[in-house]
Amino acid sequence: MKVAVVGATGLVGRVMLQVLEERNFNVTELIPVASEKSVGKKVKFHGKEIEVTGLAKAVELKPDIALFSAGGTTSLDWAPKFAEKGTYVIDNSSAWRMDPETRLVVPEINAQQLTPEDRIIANPNCSTIQLVMALAPLHKAFNIKRLVISTYQSVSGSGIKAVKQMESERQSEKADMFYQHPIDKNCIPQCDMFADLGYTKEEWKLINETRKILSDPNIKITSTCVRVPVDGGHSESVNIQFEEDYRIEDIYKLLLATPGITVQDNPMIGEYPMPLNAKGKDDVFVGRVRRDFSQKHGLNMWIVSDNLRKGAATNAVQIAEYVAEKFL
Repeated sequence: MKVAVVGATGLVGRVMLQVLEERNFNVTELIPVASEKSVGKKVKFHGKEIEVTGLAKAVELKPDIALFSAGGTTSLDWAPKFAEKGTYVIDNSSAWRMDPETRLVVPEINAQQLTPEDRIIANPNCSTIQLVMALAPLHKAFNIKRLVISTYQSVSGSGIKAVKQMESERQSEKADMFYQHPIDKNCIPQCDMFADLGYTKEEWKLINETRKILSDPNIKITSTCVRVPVDGGHSESVNIQFEEDYRIEDIYKLLLATPGITVQDNPMIGEYPMPLNAKGKDDVFVGRVRRDFSQKHGLNMWIVSDNLRKGAATNAVQIAEYVAEKFL
């Protein structure tokens, strides 16, 4: 099976290669792809060094699957060209997510919606993936009416330049500024650019993608996304209002029974999800589960996951596994 990784030299692309290795994905030929300035560089895969190629050449090689993590413009331009050659494109950018003809997939929730004709498949936003992983079983059981989401997002979600800015600031060195403000010892209440109604693009992604994945446009959602000085792992404080009442023990039962969810919830001994412990892992960690006594049928929870793994690379590879099993 020919597998292309577009953006193979980037932060997420490198993790995609790592996850393909770890999960023993059946790659008979790897095609690492990057921008022209990276063509000729080499990446390691299963102990071998493989030369990076350009997009045009990669299209002509007709990979069975192409994992894209190279930005929205590249995806809009090149995903259709791969798809025309019969390639299944799994795209990590925001380019195709809200296209009504494109499936937005978290395999544990809605992979069964995929058909052989879905040649371009969208990988959701990192913050959305971990959120819906925890919400999907609860929505099915109790019908979510409203969500209030506050995120605490790692600098790795902005890419390598943001990570280098924070590292330089921590070493008291002159930093090349990715953000317009210092990030070390600071919180920046802005993820991505500002858009409609004073919300950022990241906040709108959470709102719109959650509704699409849960197949419910009527859920009322508001969100605030904050960048914090953490180098791996996003955290979310989520307030839920259900249409129906629930028992707290049923919430735990549903979460514990959901593949990909790990419940860490014994706050009296300091056991709760933290990005430091989630880093490098594929699960979504849930804790601080408690009734919101201020409103009818309310619930609070805290959700943490590694944004480069389940939030990006692992979810994309899981989609590839489903496609390979069902359609190839």
